[in-house]
Amino acid sequence: MRFETKAIHSGRAVDPSTGAVSLPLHTSATFERGADGSFPFGFEYIRDANPTRSAFESAMAALEGGHEGIAFASGMAAITAVFESHPSTGRIVLPDDMYFGIRSLMDETDIGSRFDFAAVDMRDLDAVRAAVTSKRTGLVWVETPSNPMIRVVDISAICKIAHEAGAMAVVDNTWATPVLQRPLELGADAVMHSATKYIGGHSDLMAGVVVVPPTSPLEHPLRMVQKHKGSVAAPFDCWLALRGLQTLPIRMRAHCEGAQKVAEALASHPRVEKVLFPGLQDDPGHDLATRQMSDYGAMLSFIVEGGVDAAMVVAGRLKLVVRATSLGGTHSLIEHRASVEGAKSKAPGGLLRMSVGLEHPQDIIDDLMQALGATFNA
Repeated sequence: MRFETKAIHSGRAVDPSTGAVSLPLHTSATFERGADGSFPFGFEYIRDANPTRSAFESAMAALEGGHEGIAFASGMAAITAVFESHPSTGRIVLPDDMYFGIRSLMDETDIGSRFDFAAVDMRDLDAVRAAVTSKRTGLVWVETPSNPMIRVVDISAICKIAHEAGAMAVVDNTWATPVLQRPLELGADAVMHSATKYIGGHSDLMAGVVVVPPTSPLEHPLRMVQKHKGSVAAPFDCWLALRGLQTLPIRMRAHCEGAQKVAEALASHPRVEKVLFPGLQDDPGHDLATRQMSDYGAMLSFIVEGGVDAAMVVAGRLKLVVRATSLGGTHSLIEHRASVEGAKSKAPGGLLRMSVGLEHPQDIIDDLMQALGATFNA
């Protein structure tokens, strides 16, 4: 089956008991034993497995070309589970432009003291190799495109470096989705998604998922973290995510088309110092993204003249684009990342990160242009 067909049919079938075409939502917390004490339908207790969650996990595995999906209560729960489940106690190598939630996880929970972390610019393969080989490494965590600097890194090359050192490589594919990027085919040992974002697609659920290939050493420990630590995705969130998956390919095409137009419009504005978006030909990641991705995504950042003060004014003058956290939904969202992330942020003061939604691209552009004009022509 082609991807669009898999997105609609994987993990689900017509309900045999009712004929319902749409997958039912199963909310039961417990399941009946048979006369012999067994569980004839394969389900025992909601923390162990649930029909709706199992369907979502199967669908995600099919779309990523993996063997199993393991769904968690959030993207951060999925990330934490990977950190806790990788089979070596060696170093974890991260991108220096990592998702800020991981930085907070390291700084504000016991994760930071339980593991040895090293952050490097993963565009520099020599730096990655040095970090991996200078101390025994168990896991290399890859984010591409990165947040919020929209850096593109070479998945195949980093996986090869990790494997040569005896480490695993796991890719956060949240921003690209399996529509645009196929990490398992590029050598990754697992793929992680915050399903809250593009997978769900409507800003109305929270879930995370890790997809592993066959015979993965991560599969069993991830299942045990899910089962015994209890950070499982709720049935309703899984049902919403399954609904979102059905339109994912179409949504991503529209997101990408809109983002390209928005990026080009911003790049032509005299008060925008720089647009960070791999779809622009002068972007440092353009050539790699062209080889590694089927399109350039819908996340971009742009840096305005005047630093923090000007960026905050621009964001505050937008009327259509919503000033809010998160990404991947139907609404275009914008954030001033330095103020959101605080003192440890690596985002430039004038940087605004934008998730281009599904509004008409010209309406998004018009709103950005009026906000920039009101700021710099006042």
